[in-house]
Amino acid sequence: METEETNQDLKKEHQHKISQVIEEVGKVVVGQKHMVNRLLIGLFTQNHILLEGVPGIAKTLTVNTLAKVLQLDFKRIQFTPDLLPADLVGTMIYNQKKAVFEVKKGPIFSNMILADEVNRSPAKVQSALLESMQEKQVTIGEETYSLDRPFLVMATQNPVDQEGTYPLPEAQVDRFMMKVHVKYPSKEEELEVMRRMSNMSFKPELKTILSKKDIFAIQEEINAVSLSESLEKYIVELVLATRDPQTYQLDDMAHYIQFGASPRASINLNLAAKAVAFFDQRDFVLPEDIKEVADDVMNHRILLNYEAEADGITTHDVIKNILSKVEISK
Repeated sequence: METEETNQDLKKEHQHKISQVIEEVGKVVVGQKHMVNRLLIGLFTQNHILLEGVPGIAKTLTVNTLAKVLQLDFKRIQFTPDLLPADLVGTMIYNQKKAVFEVKKGPIFSNMILADEVNRSPAKVQSALLESMQEKQVTIGEETYSLDRPFLVMATQNPVDQEGTYPLPEAQVDRFMMKVHVKYPSKEEELEVMRRMSNMSFKPELKTILSKKDIFAIQEEINAVSLSESLEKYIVELVLATRDPQTYQLDDMAHYIQFGASPRASINLNLAAKAVAFFDQRDFVLPEDIKEVADDVMNHRILLNYEAEADGITTHDVIKNILSKVEISK
């Protein structure tokens, strides 16, 4: 009984610390609570996040600040057209004194990786990054090295100035748990951003809130959040509706969808909904939790055809339609 109470107290403390993390990040970053929330979901469910938005809306700053608030190793990699896989994972260097080849590990050997402008690098570099994301290990020469845990990749890409970019293939985008569209700040937020950033002596003191031990404990606690069978079926129905829209009375959307979401969508909806419930201090998932994360989890997994583009239909419209039509079975 005592152990149960201790576990409950520990869980409450962790939930409180998560709110503190968001507060600390807010000392530097104005607004963007949605983005911070999604990055934390990625961290606590051992997944990776893709951020998309125009330049200058604090994508890099947010990730940087979050790394300082969490006690984790952080590396930022600026992706450029001349970047090589060895610049990412590391290489073998010849030591003349010892007359042997030694391994020089690359920046991928960190807990948090910011892959900035990931669509600026050629496919071979992208696939090296995505392989390490999937396998959580890297091969240099003949040796294979495991990556440190927790391991979180946050990739950013700019939708503007698409010239000179190498768009991520669908199969690789699918490996990201969520694709988060980062929006412009509101009028009030913009005013606050201007005041803060134009003050040259602005250097806030950031406290470290969560240790690695805390992060692993939170991962376990999120894993223990319960999801009823009817909601499990609801998640599967949502994903199936993207593959077979006619069955779900989505005839107006059916001719726009080229490919539906993969099974990774249902796995990640399950995990993300549990994390949202945990952040809301519940140990069970509600339908609202699933609906809240559905757009971020599925928007990059549905492939639309040219007809949709011509009619101005986006994946967000399709998901909105699916959420309004698919019902929860008892």
